[in-house]
Amino acid sequence: MARPITLFTGQWADLPFEEVARLAGEWGYDGLEIACWGDHLDVTRWDDAAYVRSRRDILERNGLQAFAIANHLGGQAVCDDPIDQRHRDILSDRVWGDGDAEGVRRRAAEGMKDTARMAAKLGVGTVTGFTGSSIWKYVAMFPPASQDMVDAGYEDFARRWNPILDVFDEVGVRFAHEVHPSEIAYDYWTTRLALEAIGHREAFGLNWDPSHMVWQDLDPVSFLWDFRDRILHVHCKDTKKRLGNGRNGRLSSHLAWADPRRGWDFISTGHGDVPWEDAFRMLNAIGYAGPLSVEWEDAGMDRLVGAPEALAFVRRLSTYEPAAAAFDAAFSAR
Repeated sequence: MARPITLFTGQWADLPFEEVARLAGEWGYDGLEIACWGDHLDVTRWDDAAYVRSRRDILERNGLQAFAIANHLGGQAVCDDPIDQRHRDILSDRVWGDGDAEGVRRRAAEGMKDTARMAAKLGVGTVTGFTGSSIWKYVAMFPPASQDMVDAGYEDFARRWNPILDVFDEVGVRFAHEVHPSEIAYDYWTTRLALEAIGHREAFGLNWDPSHMVWQDLDPVSFLWDFRDRILHVHCKDTKKRLGNGRNGRLSSHLAWADPRRGWDFISTGHGDVPWEDAFRMLNAIGYAGPLSVEWEDAGMDRLVGAPEALAFVRRLSTYEPAAAAFDAAFSAR
């Protein structure tokens, strides 16, 4: 099933948007998943027709389309607790303001509403991103966190995100939450809890990124089947596990990316442990027709080598079409 293959610009935001579009177009990408940081997209300018037109012009000059926009950084601050220096390092001055935690969360929520409005102006139906989580800090379970504390985290998520999703509904855009450690939904069961917390709203779907499932020993292919009605977007990113030597731990010991002592590492698509062929067959089975977005992350490879190579890998697998008829139909041919 032919699907558009896009490049997520989040890891390229140190370059001007025009330059990233030029590279992606030259490599043969069909479009972009545009990050809302760097100079790539300023969502506060959603009502500025000339600005919106300028983004479209850049895409058109390079033979590209916008298939999704991403606001992971802003979304992270909507629910997070604590709000600290990590957020100061990733948020705009406008969202950070004076750094008061509740003010940061409120401004981040308004930014997500603007992201939905910008998506609608660009003619894009999906926003990818994070939600943040007030209870991720409890994941190690010591000191013990009561069930009431965990339940309060999902209530906090619903209270903060339902008004955001109201705007998504108003403008006809859906939010694809990336299931990811540090978010309200980070594995199979927490995804179910998050969907229940917001009453399975249609505006809230999922961005499937298998790289975060592999190192947790989740089955990313079964995840596709079980949440098939919620898969709005796909990230093609890979992970390599290195857990077999008795030293490297799953939590990776606060070691930097590409340090060989880590228990796992993000790696260029096709070089890791994601079962890509099974995944593409499952995407066919569930009828997913949306974009395949290469999120290129590999601290051990130059991105100018990795991004076009990843495109070729994804393109090859994405050409698989389901058989027109069962192979055993030939047995009964007359």
